[in-house]
Amino acid sequence: MQRLSGLDASFLYLETPSQVLHVCGLLTLDGSTMPGGYAFGEFKRRLAERVAVIPAFRRKLHNPLWNLNHPVWVEDEDFDLDNHVHRIGLPAPGDDRELAEMCAHIAGQRLDRSHPLWQLYVIEGLSDGRLAVLLKMHHASVDGVGGASLIGYLAGLEPDAPLPELPAGEQHNDGLPTRLRLLRESADSLLHRPFEIARLLPELLELVPRWLGKALRGKGMPVPFTAPRTSLNGTITGHRSVAFAQLDLDAVKQVKNAFGVTVNDVVLALVSGALRQFLLSRGELPGDPLVATVPVSVHERTERDRGSNRVSAFFASLPTHLPDPAARVFFLAEANRRAKDHHYDIDADMLADWAQFSPATVFGLAVRAYSALRLAERHPVVHNLIISNVPGPPMPLYLLGARITGLYPLGPVFHGAGLNITVLSNDGKVGVGLLGAKELVKDLWPLADALPEALDELSKAAPV
Repeated sequence: MQRLSGLDASFLYLETPSQVLHVCGLLTLDGSTMPGGYAFGEFKRRLAERVAVIPAFRRKLHNPLWNLNHPVWVEDEDFDLDNHVHRIGLPAPGDDRELAEMCAHIAGQRLDRSHPLWQLYVIEGLSDGRLAVLLKMHHASVDGVGGASLIGYLAGLEPDAPLPELPAGEQHNDGLPTRLRLLRESADSLLHRPFEIARLLPELLELVPRWLGKALRGKGMPVPFTAPRTSLNGTITGHRSVAFAQLDLDAVKQVKNAFGVTVNDVVLALVSGALRQFLLSRGELPGDPLVATVPVSVHERTERDRGSNRVSAFFASLPTHLPDPAARVFFLAEANRRAKDHHYDIDADMLADWAQFSPATVFGLAVRAYSALRLAERHPVVHNLIISNVPGPPMPLYLLGARITGLYPLGPVFHGAGLNITVLSNDGKVGVGLLGAKELVKDLWPLADALPEALDELSKAAPV
């Protein structure tokens, strides 16, 4: 038995049919690299071998009425791979837009909580003999870094890679715990909560005025509820739109070196340029910078050894109001420096510590009321979109024998922020996955197509 952290469980409590909180990874593959050539049966057999040694793929939720704390992970004693692996064919020769449409349909469907919270779709029929895989996992079980690691466990450095060796800390999940054990642990947790609150509260009361003061003086990240309103910011439904793009990592690094900034600065600059072009074409470019929520991994900073999600986040100003690409880079370099310093004022474990008190019933009712009353359209905009940059393995990877030719992460969207842009580097390329709420942004391909143009614009503007 392994109990979910409060942060992990929050993704369960905040989920509704319209706000689905799983993450997806779209992988395009060259099936010809598989020994003997691609065959679905052999692909599935290789997957079964790896799933058998990776506990994260065989654990399911257990949350009986007598559990008074967050749910627990237990081993699925009736695990059946057929419940998780699906084979789909596009009308050949399928192109990228048809692939994205299929992925959008899958991304809008909730995972069945009676089984381990993941699905894998093998999509055949693509042009040039390509193959695609869409891996969908609930955010309660994985964050961005964890998702990249799991793909690494399924993949290898060569077509005939051996089975993965998991870190020593990977926990095996036992069968169902006894009722007495759950009641005892739940009671113990409830008894300790007042002491935990008393320990955490002074730090929070000291931090809030200092943090807000720094933001209001313009010496930190943007203040929430100050983002300009766009058509991306409203109530969402369960329908999704998807697009993706691939960029050259060397070109990104050349821009980074020329301007003397970070890779993350360049990523936010090219996204800002693409968003500027996208919003101009829709006739709704605001005069003020957009505000993005940028998730940040705290795997290296945290002192807690609990849960799958070890993340924090900061707000970033996106200079979509600036027409000069070089000016956007310099704006972001300074704004990101201030935002990161501001973000580091907050202890890496503060979000996880307070999330331990997440109340399931209250969260669920609040999200449903928020959606039904369309409150996202009635208060000032908290943030416009989510942008995430996840470092991936730099070397070529083979997924179950098939060479990975493209890797595009697709993160969730929320009421009030109907666009997620997630970036992941691998094998000299940068994969950009775009997922949106379909009613707010029906076609994301103009934005995806603007990304290479934005990178080219930055390259031309870079100092020699």
